[in-house]
Amino acid sequence: MRRRLLPLWPALMLIATAAAGDAAEVSGDLMVFHAGSLSAPFAQIAAAFEQAHPSVRVLREAAGSRACARKIADLARPCDVFGSADYSVINTLLIPQYADWCIRFASNEMAIAYHPSSRHADEIGRDNWYRILLRDDVAFGRSDPNADPCGYRTVLTAKLAEKHYREPGLAERLLHKDRRHIRPKETDLLALLEAGAIDYVFIYRSVAQQHELEYVTLPDEVNLKKPELTEWYRCATVEISGKKPGEVLVKRGEPMIYGVTMPKSAPNRAAALAFVAFLLDENKGLAIMRKNGQPSVVPALSATYAHVPAELKRFALELPPP
Repeated sequence: MRRRLLPLWPALMLIATAAAGDAAEVSGDLMVFHAGSLSAPFAQIAAAFEQAHPSVRVLREAAGSRACARKIADLARPCDVFGSADYSVINTLLIPQYADWCIRFASNEMAIAYHPSSRHADEIGRDNWYRILLRDDVAFGRSDPNADPCGYRTVLTAKLAEKHYREPGLAERLLHKDRRHIRPKETDLLALLEAGAIDYVFIYRSVAQQHELEYVTLPDEVNLKKPELTEWYRCATVEISGKKPGEVLVKRGEPMIYGVTMPKSAPNRAAALAFVAFLLDENKGLAIMRKNGQPSVVPALSATYAHVPAELKRFALELPPP
C-alpha cells in the first residue's frame, strides 16, 4: 500500500511564474504557524509564494494545532497566518478574542502507518489492525489529545472502531496501552517509527503518503473522512482542555476539515492576506495541497463569513439564514 508522490518542483515553478504577473506589492517577514500535518505542503506553498513575492520571507513554525493556538492566545506570540488541522480549534480557542474568522480549506482521514520491519506487518489489514496493535509484542504511538487534533481524533477513531467492529471495551484497551509513546504532535512519532522504537502510528493518511510510509486504510465508519457519515461520527466523544485552566471541552466526532485564519494581531496583514489568497487558490496552494494527499473543500460554509476579509470572501460560503 505504498504511495509515491509525483515530483512537485516543476509544478511549483509554473505556479510561481503564473502568480508573479499579478503579484501584489507585499514585503517583509511573514510568520506562519501550522499543524505538523501541514509541514510538507506548506513548505512547498511557501516556496512558491516567495517566488511570486520575492520581497517576502515566509517563516514557518509547526506544532500541534491546539499548541499553535495557545501560542497566539496565551503567549501572545506574533503570528500572521495560522493553518489548523481542525477548523474548530480556531473557532473554540481563538474566535472572537484573538481572531475574527475561519475558512475551511482541506480534508484528510485517519490511517495506521508502519515500517516494513514492524512486527506483524505482513498480517495487518483494515479488518484486524486493532487486534495487531493490542498484541503484547507490538508498540504503537499517538499524539496528545490536548495539543494536537490528531491526538483527539485517535481517541475518536478508537471509540468508533469499538462501535463499528462490535468489540465492547476495545477503545479503553487501545487507549490504555503504550501511553509512554504519546507525543505532542503526530509527526513527532515518525522518528520513533523509523528507529524501530514503535511498530505503528495513528496518523493522517496524507502524512503517511508524504513520507512514503506503508499504511493501513480504515473503514469509512472509523476514519473520519466522509461528510455523509457525520451523524455516525458524532456518536463518539472525547474530553479535551478548554480555553482556561481546568476547563473541559467535549469534542464530538466529525469529518476532518482543516481551517485557516489571520490573528487580529497579525504584524504583516498585507502579506498575510496575499498568502491566504495564494493558499486558497485552486491553481496555486490548493493544487499543492491535493498533490500532498489533502483534497480541497473550498468554498465551504463559514459561520464567520461576515467577518472574512473582502479579498477572501470568494473562498467561503455564507450560512443560510435559520
